[in-house]
Amino acid sequence: MTEESANDLLSKVAGWNLVNENGTLKLNRSWKVKSFTKGLELFKLVGNVAEAEGHHPDLHLVGWNNITIEIWTHAVGGLTENDFILAAKINGLNLHHLLRKKAAA
Repeated sequence: MTEESANDLLSKVAGWNLVNENGTLKLNRSWKVKSFTKGLELFKLVGNVAEAEGHHPDLHLVGWNNITIEIWTHAVGGLTENDFILAAKINGLNLHHLLRKKAAA
């Protein structure tokens, strides 16, 4: 998939960013969770969707509450429509009970 095609689909997956990592296009999204164990719960929910789809993202838990998910198709070395489908399904998960509330401005 070209970067132009990826940018066209990006508007359909709110919160996700397009990353070009050494010529490899990836989808990337980050969250802050309430606790380490809430991060593991988030991974479990995402893992269930990924397993059902047969498409497995890279999951990162950094520190005790910073989650980042990267989606790309390893077999093609970049993005496919399936990556955007998985991102949309992750967006459809109810994660609010796991996430930190934003600080008041």
